[in-house]
Amino acid sequence: MADEPLILGIETSCDETGVGIVRGHTLLADALASSVEEHARFGGVVPEVASRAHLEAIVPTMDRALAEAGVTLADIDAIAVTSGPGLAGALLVGVAAAKGYAVAAEKPVYGVNHLAAHVAVDTLEHGPLPEPAIALLVSGGHSSLLLVDDLARGVTPLGATIDDAAGEAFDKVARLLGLPFPGGPPIDREARAGDAAAIAFPRGLTAAKDLAAHRYDFSFSGLKTAVARWVEARQRAGEPVPVADVAASFQEAVCDVLTTKALAACRANGIETLVIGGGVAANSRLRALAEQRAEKYGIRVRVPRPKLCTDNGAMVAALGSHLVAAGVAPSRLDLPADSALPLTTVSV
Repeated sequence: MADEPLILGIETSCDETGVGIVRGHTLLADALASSVEEHARFGGVVPEVASRAHLEAIVPTMDRALAEAGVTLADIDAIAVTSGPGLAGALLVGVAAAKGYAVAAEKPVYGVNHLAAHVAVDTLEHGPLPEPAIALLVSGGHSSLLLVDDLARGVTPLGATIDDAAGEAFDKVARLLGLPFPGGPPIDREARAGDAAAIAFPRGLTAAKDLAAHRYDFSFSGLKTAVARWVEARQRAGEPVPVADVAASFQEAVCDVLTTKALAACRANGIETLVIGGGVAANSRLRALAEQRAEKYGIRVRVPRPKLCTDNGAMVAALGSHLVAAGVAPSRLDLPADSALPLTTVSV
């Protein structure tokens, strides 16, 4: 609605410079500049390279977003920015930019949690978030299960990765198979031509003894090692590596664990809505398996379109809009960039 606040969001936690503009649950602009190609030759994100790329991209990305939305900075009612978690130098660029724009335009600023923003972005696709809900966040740095009672006030962590996150495992396995970085999309593509049952890769933290101590936690380090050993054994034997089958079997193991634990959390807490966010949420098998399994229990799965799953300014603006609507006070102008911002802190 036209009388709802116009919120601008800035995201610079990793290698994507994003600026989004929303009004309520309506997305008006989502401008993005990625430095992923600059990191590809290193096989991973280089913090200093990412920070410099953000410095170069932040102003033109801001200009593109305002032009796309057909508004000026003076029209904006509040500015939201990712305060953490993320790469310290990268976060500093976004936070400093948000403060500068906020002071120049005399607008309030909201420092927000990157992971909570991955939950909030679903409102741009499917409308208001039912509360309580369970959120499964899966990305290069995080694999977390959250109980979302009131997104504006905080979330309750149920489980998290104890070693490699799902996205990190995708990147490492892609490198083993000679696939490009980031590893998620190429593994997803290769897996479509493979047999997901070809290789029995392990499902981490699913044995009875592990579930007792880590019911909703994740571990993908052992899976990554199992893939490496399997590939190395084939190579030592002089046999070709069936890339599509390895990709499909690995992907199935990851998606099996993620969906099993997420739906178990929904059922144990009597919750009928599962929200999946983060870069790995763009994976086609994860989306399909979650919906297939959830249907059996009458649980609704909400996943944003793939473009909104990866880091972007729209998700930050969406969380900012949610905070403004809930009457949450804005941040102080000395708000920090906190690379280790805890999940329980939604706004700084």
